[in-house]
Amino acid sequence: MSNSEKIILNVEGMTCVNCALGIKKQLEKKGLEGVNVNFSTGEASYTDSNKLSVEEVKESINKLGYKIIEVTKDETEKISSIEKKFYFTLIFTVPLFLHMFFSHNFILNNVWVQLGLCIPVFVIGLLHFGKSALGSLKSGVPNMDVLIVIGITSAFGYSLYGTMAYLGLPEAHDYLFYETAATITTLVLLGNVLEHRSVKQTTTAIKELSQLQKTEAKRVLSNGEIELVDYNDINENDILQFNTGDKIAVDGEIILGDAVINEAMISGESTPVNKIIADKVIGGTIVEDGSIKMKAEKVGNETVLSKIIEMVKNAQQDQPAIQKLGDKVSAIFVPIVIGISTLTFVLTYFVFDITLQQSIMQSIAVLVISCPCAMGLATPTAVMVGIGRAAKKGILIKGGATLEQFAIGKNIVFDKTGTLTTGQFVIKNTKLYALVDEQELKNIIFSLEQHSSHPIAKSIVEYLKADAINIELTDVKELKGKGLEAKDTDGNYYQLGSYRLAKELTDNQSHSIYLIKNNELIAGIDIEDELKDNVAETITLLNQQGLNTVMLSGDRDEKCQGLAKQIGIKTVFSEQLPEQKLEIIEELQKNSLTIMVGDGINDAPALAKASVGISLSNATQVAVQTAQIILLNDKDLSQVYEAYLISKHTLKTIKQNLFWAFFYNVVAIPIAAFGFLNPMVAALAMAFSDVIVIGNSIRLKRKKLS
Repeated sequence: MSNSEKIILNVEGMTCVNCALGIKKQLEKKGLEGVNVNFSTGEASYTDSNKLSVEEVKESINKLGYKIIEVTKDETEKISSIEKKFYFTLIFTVPLFLHMFFSHNFILNNVWVQLGLCIPVFVIGLLHFGKSALGSLKSGVPNMDVLIVIGITSAFGYSLYGTMAYLGLPEAHDYLFYETAATITTLVLLGNVLEHRSVKQTTTAIKELSQLQKTEAKRVLSNGEIELVDYNDINENDILQFNTGDKIAVDGEIILGDAVINEAMISGESTPVNKIIADKVIGGTIVEDGSIKMKAEKVGNETVLSKIIEMVKNAQQDQPAIQKLGDKVSAIFVPIVIGISTLTFVLTYFVFDITLQQSIMQSIAVLVISCPCAMGLATPTAVMVGIGRAAKKGILIKGGATLEQFAIGKNIVFDKTGTLTTGQFVIKNTKLYALVDEQELKNIIFSLEQHSSHPIAKSIVEYLKADAINIELTDVKELKGKGLEAKDTDGNYYQLGSYRLAKELTDNQSHSIYLIKNNELIAGIDIEDELKDNVAETITLLNQQGLNTVMLSGDRDEKCQGLAKQIGIKTVFSEQLPEQKLEIIEELQKNSLTIMVGDGINDAPALAKASVGISLSNATQVAVQTAQIILLNDKDLSQVYEAYLISKHTLKTIKQNLFWAFFYNVVAIPIAAFGFLNPMVAALAMAFSDVIVIGNSIRLKRKKLS
């Protein structure tokens, strides 16, 4: 839709990934498009349309048993409702559980005391889990809460039946499992509390990036006065002032002053950058030294930082293929477990002649020990941590599928100019053909090249400006296709340019530039494209990981082969036109997944064709559409290897999580079915199973990558 807008709602009450799947399915049934429900962040988003108003969408979600909430700035400090419920039920569950350690005559073993202690816990459990369970059944994706409700209702109902049927008789105690219903409820609530706290840890990167936005700025008014304004109140074209130590609030352009700015939190570049008038600055960066006035150009959701946060939040929409298996199993898991629980009861009671009480306890144990959540959380939590870690390093990854494909890719293709090299030329060698002072040579080249608009000339001027002195030249003329000519104040006649100028004076065509003084060749200059930081080290590390490193360039074969040999690239395709580059990528893709690293401008078709496109871009070009990974620090190639390691270890963590989730359920359910586990122990095991999965994902935040 041309005028479509993304609506984001904060949802409270999601207890597992199946809850998120249920909400998504319900909203899609209503005809909404672009629906994404993120259990980790507690957000539901969709593309605005005329089909449903926001209020109707909120009502639809509320009907499923969840609650739409308004998130305030300080809500993070409050005790959540799930924690309040846990602490409330714990007060009643502890004495109820302790009755087993006292004699039959003790007050806690009184039937009515046990019933009285159990009812508040059972009601809380029924309201909390029942609402979610009913909503999930309505949406067609039954969640874990359905199993919990069946389990605690069975235990409570059986106990209540025994209490009434054998009122006042000793046999009543054989039917009392109030502590089972209460303990299951409390332990599952504990699991939810731990899970929510753990999931928050997986999204700390989003919080840390969001924290960079929470700032104030000094706005310069038309009368020269300065007022303090909040980040949300800054408007486009406002004039803002920032001094040493200030955090720049929004994106804009410097109109007065200069400063040294630390951009590490955005680009991962550790060295502060000097900024002067007309330079762009990015919101969230810090003025380390100096004072500037800037004009705000991008504010609110349009800033680079806002787009980074949005990209990190939306990364889970693009699921890795490995997650699909977990999601498929999760969707059918609950009906299967109910079937196994029912079969357990039928076989134990009717076939093996086990007592009714034991048969019920075994079938309840099956219900409460199973954990579809562990399977549902295995991938998204790892993806969120991996993408968050990458974002803090200045690496933006657009989705979980990208992580998986990069991790299993076999070919990594690099463009040369602008990717492996800076595009800035430096003097490599100078060969003297006449007696000339080195400083004089630098001065002549520097002074002549200042009059040329050619990119190579500009690079050489930049390279020499620290050492050379400008000499006065007259009669400066550009010789088309050849170079420049000029005279100095002493009447010396100079020519500087290609071999075409010097072909009458030498047969040596190997130099890039020739300098002629008074029709005599005095020097041949060899230039080379400057390598980016850590290029050779990065290529070596990628080779050690078993990747086939490839150079794909339109440059001359001699140059490409020389550079490849220098930095260790295995395969070279040189002198390639854009359409030929596409054909080579297609050919490489036939054998194995291929990653393409380019500058994001002239490499766009090849980036789009590759399994994973990586764009080396500065922060103001963050929205490169053809790349799945954007490296904000375009001066250092080591971010490519960093992104590979993060992808590799994220995939490894996902596999570990899925293995644990499947292993746990495959082993735990039969143990419960055969009667080796009490339902209370089963509930405890279930409560901690998904915490183990999340804990393994959190480990990825600080894990040493190799």
